[in-house]
Amino acid sequence: MNVFGPIMTAMVTPFDEYNQLNINSLKKLIIHLLKNGTTSLVVTGTTGEAPTLNATERLRVWETAVDFASGSIPVIAGVGTNNTKTTLHNIKLAEEVGVDALLVVTPYYNKPNQQGLISHYTQLAQSTDLPIILYNVPGRTGVTFELDTLAQLAQEKNIVGIKDANGNLNLISQLKEIAPSNFVFYTGDDTDYLETLKLGGAGVISVASHLAGLQMTRIFEAYKKGQLEEATRRNEILVPLYRAMFHTTNPIPVKAMLNQIGINVGSLRLPLVELNQLESAELFNEIKHLIDQEYF
Repeated sequence: MNVFGPIMTAMVTPFDEYNQLNINSLKKLIIHLLKNGTTSLVVTGTTGEAPTLNATERLRVWETAVDFASGSIPVIAGVGTNNTKTTLHNIKLAEEVGVDALLVVTPYYNKPNQQGLISHYTQLAQSTDLPIILYNVPGRTGVTFELDTLAQLAQEKNIVGIKDANGNLNLISQLKEIAPSNFVFYTGDDTDYLETLKLGGAGVISVASHLAGLQMTRIFEAYKKGQLEEATRRNEILVPLYRAMFHTTNPIPVKAMLNQIGINVGSLRLPLVELNQLESAELFNEIKHLIDQEYF
């Protein structure tokens, strides 16, 4: 049984006017997501600007998410680094806070080979009883899983799935042949949300659900009822939003959009910077019709 649901929101981290962690805004964002279709919260990941958070901030985000989710939906903590020892330390802290699962990105920059990936994840999995979701995003890390590597890692009892942001939907059918039946596939690309469901995947670890969680829920409901035309129609309405999420580097666009519609998440942390005037105009032009219709 998949406990994470179809719409796992990869949550942004709000900052205040001094570029410090904004706990009040974080609480409000969590409440907003709980009311708008999110089935799991993924915190301190790529969208959460994890590389710019210090250890104390990361811990406070986890604590706040666990507190405000109140057991109603799972909280998944991004704990991955390019240092196995550091990742093990993060896992222990996340366990103490009470998160429900872990998202662990492939080690970046130092570019381990496949045996290195196996050794890294095996050691992590054997250090905890928490479920682990692998995170494959070679565009950011320079590393990708080979199928044989996934086949081996999927045998670890608490490596329960993968978030794939490599656009490889063929992986879904391949994993069904080699992985345990309860191993889940999530796309990391909103544009592949419906197609992932159609191919037997579990859903999406989403950025767009910050704004369109209810609409994405209706897509899932229509799909599960066998109303494929309705699911497709609803999904096509959201395609401009999906694409706008990656108009430039994530999470720059989604933070701009949230601030625009009155959900204050503040600025970005360097080395990410705000949209310039032209970029902002281009971004909002892509989804102007959705904003005008008060779709969010």
